[in-house]
Amino acid sequence: MHRLKIFTSTSRFWAPLKNTNGNSDIFDVMQTQMCRHVASDAGEKKLFTPGPLGTSLTVKQAMLRDVGSRDVEFIKTISFIRSKLLDIAGVSANDYTTIPVQGSGTFAVEAVFQCAVPRQNNNKVLILENGAYGKRMGKICETLSIPHHIESFREDKAVDAGRVEELLKKDNSYNLVSIVHCETSSGVFNPVEEVGSIVKTTSPNSSYFVDGMSSFGAVPLDFKKANVDYLVSSANKCIQGTPGFSFAIAKKDKLSQCKGNSRSLSLDLVDQCETLDKTGQFRFTPATHSMLAFKQALLELEEEGGVTGRANRYQKNRSIIKRGMKELGFKELLDDDISGYIITSFLFPDHPNFNFQQFYSRLNDKDQVIYPGKVLNTDCFRIGNIGHLFPQDMEHFLVCAKQVCQDMDLKL
Repeated sequence: MHRLKIFTSTSRFWAPLKNTNGNSDIFDVMQTQMCRHVASDAGEKKLFTPGPLGTSLTVKQAMLRDVGSRDVEFIKTISFIRSKLLDIAGVSANDYTTIPVQGSGTFAVEAVFQCAVPRQNNNKVLILENGAYGKRMGKICETLSIPHHIESFREDKAVDAGRVEELLKKDNSYNLVSIVHCETSSGVFNPVEEVGSIVKTTSPNSSYFVDGMSSFGAVPLDFKKANVDYLVSSANKCIQGTPGFSFAIAKKDKLSQCKGNSRSLSLDLVDQCETLDKTGQFRFTPATHSMLAFKQALLELEEEGGVTGRANRYQKNRSIIKRGMKELGFKELLDDDISGYIITSFLFPDHPNFNFQQFYSRLNDKDQVIYPGKVLNTDCFRIGNIGHLFPQDMEHFLVCAKQVCQDMDLKL
């Protein structure tokens, strides 16, 4: 904000100077150069991370005003967001509803678990885990004292749908089956549609919960084919908003069965939904600025061509990184058939001069920010392909990465 104020006051300063002598050329040049300098400075670093992500200037600008949480304008904004998210999901408002939740994506994940599973001790959850975010689901259930079974799969492989079918044939009494669509600790895409079909046919009384945190808005998903009952995501992922709130898209008939289940007041999805439906307002203070930014982000997603258009850009970003890092000698963690286009994991090279902290810091010094550490058992690092990144950004990243490799004397 301080930089923005400097830019604004400076812009106003040039205008009277131009009017005093009638010759605006030199002042136009000076103002243009200053604009470029400030814009470059304000642009900050490029984020090649799983989130939060880089956002457009227009999304940032949408937050530069205050609105009351109970003003008519903001109530309309909430309604627009709830409706638009159903359009992106490709589902009907007759069958599904959107419930925004204050807080990060994990808040929405926890909200589903603690609402969708009744409090009685004979209820339980099946968690399909192949990375850090599946493990987090287990931690949530453990903290909430929800009986659960974690079925773990290799972190460099997708969830095995055949194994899921075996588990449910052996025991089809699970109240909830959960899976992560894009496990961003590695980048793997899990077969959520195939697993959803298995859940419906093998364990018809189970609800199906998809963590679409890093996929929703950029990875097509057929809710009907996948039999999705609950899906969660966050404002600051593929829709390219800013952090502040998350949301659950829930099947209405399933949600209606959850009344009284909640173990939390603030994370009660049923109460939140009923209040929003009745008054158009949040029960407690919402992230007003973040929601204004998200509305703008939704408009920009539509302008880009919706899920398909955004997927196309992310896929182009991914192909550039894949090609360029291979030319530098880096090897990917995942096989092509399961490696999605949200984030790409690369193995630490077996080279005496490679030190990840140095590699990360040198890239960071060049304003190229990758995720600062590993979350898997395997030694690897991640480069995100999502957010306000374009092919030219990926090409520039590769130029920087090549220079860093040269500076570290990494001949891979």
